Amino acid sequence: MEGTSTVEGVSPSEGAAVVQPTLAADLKELTRARLNLMVVLTCAIGFVLAVQGPFPVLLFLHAVVGTALIAAGSSVLNQVLERDVDALMKRTADRPIPSGRMSPDRALAIGVLLSVVGLLQLTFWVNPLTAFLGAVTLVGYLFVYTPMKRRTSLATVVGAIPGAIPPVMGWAALRGRIDAEAGALFGILFLWQLPHFLAIAWAYREDYKRGGLPMLPVVDPQGRATARQMILYCSVLLPVSLLPTVLGMNGLLYFFCAIPLGFVYLAYSLVFQRLRTDRAAIRLMLASVVYLPALLTAMMLDRVFS
Repeated sequence: MEGTSTVEGVSPSEGAAVVQPTLAADLKELTRARLNLMVVLTCAIGFVLAVQGPFPVLLFLHAVVGTALIAAGSSVLNQVLERDVDALMKRTADRPIPSGRMSPDRALAIGVLLSVVGLLQLTFWVNPLTAFLGAVTLVGYLFVYTPMKRRTSLATVVGAIPGAIPPVMGWAALRGRIDAEAGALFGILFLWQLPHFLAIAWAYREDYKRGGLPMLPVVDPQGRATARQMILYCSVLLPVSLLPTVLGMNGLLYFFCAIPLGFVYLAYSLVFQRLRTDRAAIRLMLASVVYLPALLTAMMLDRVFS
């Protein structure tokens, strides 16, 4: 399980001492530091793409740190709200709250503190629009997506909305407004997330079923509807990913990188449709993990060389 380890080849019952996670490790787990790295990265890229003159380093740092604090706070608060569900699922049962290593009240205080500090930083050291977008992300994730997960598989689509806002926050931090280019970044992040999360949900469908969450792969045991949606979102993502060039934000270098990347992502969704196995879902998930950083790297390289 996450957060614990034992001496290799020896179970606790055979006398091996279990290494308990440290407070730092629990805080890392609560804030989902590795997962939120992508939030920080997309915010930073949105900011960089909006730059037209000298690079404002201090404003950049305030925007990125404020966004990171809100992302961390929302992750903590999400685990407070979902502690009962987490306790039922194998992959989350060892998280700090359901395992009993941290009380819900303490985690609540940490989550609120991180979120409030992040919102204040964006309000006073960036601009009110970026803070507003951060608040929308926080509220949408905690009070719309999180409770919706218990009721309908459509929660995945709703949850992709706050997940796609960070690059818009980065753009708005510099420009002070939301332009069409920011909308293109939002569309790319929104569409990318859906096959990614559906692949994860398929691989862990038994765990989600155990937790009482009606994710699409849980209510679609044959995987036909899941595969159709994966293909749909990958198909729409391909032309949407070309909008940065159409809108003049990027050039042909990015354009000719985005096309093969989009086709590869689509190809893995088609493989899943044919096989509908855990292995095919994991391969699609890995393809999605490669796709987004590769696409964002192409955006940056295009700006450097064009």
